[in-house]
Order: sequence, then structure tokens, then C-alpha cells
Amino acid sequence: MPNYDYQCETCGHRFEVFQKMNDPKLESCPQEGCDGKVRRLLGTGSGLIFKGSGFYQTDYRSDSYKAGAKGDGKSDPKPATGGGHSCGGGCGCSA
Repeated sequence: MPNYDYQCETCGHRFEVFQKMNDPKLESCPQEGCDGKVRRLLGTGSGLIFKGSGFYQTDYRSDSYKAGAKGDGKSDPKPATGGGHSCGGGCGCSA
């Protein structure tokens, strides 16, 4: 379900509501004591959300690719622990 942002024109209260796309727009502010009219704000949309295990780049590779990668025998290199500069301590000095 999409997430819609609303803002009250009277009190300025902003809030989010999960609604079906065919649900009617909200018209009144949910704040206690405020009967102001609300308007739906333009949003940036939502990205894809993958739930559950998996969804890695290699999940849907072909069998021939998986066999070649398995037979390659290469492993990921370990990151350097020296900090990347001459003193090797990672302290941020200008040495």
C-alpha cells in the first residue's frame, strides 16, 4: 500500500497515512481540537522494498555463471587495516 503525506491547512500538522490507491483522500485533521482541512502533499514515491531472505545480485544468475564462479577459486581480498597513510595508524595525521 502506498504511503501518503498530508498537512493540515489550519494547524500545520504533518502526518503519513498508509492507504490503498483507490481509498478516498482524507479531508479533516486527526489532531484533537482541530477540525482543519488537510491536503495531500506531493511525494517522491516509494522505492522497491524487498522483504525476506535473499534478493542478492547473484540469486538469479544462470547455472553456467554459478558453475564458473564456483570453479574460479578466487576469494574476496581482505581490506587493509593500516588506515591508508604513511603512519599506518589511521589517526588522521598529515604524515
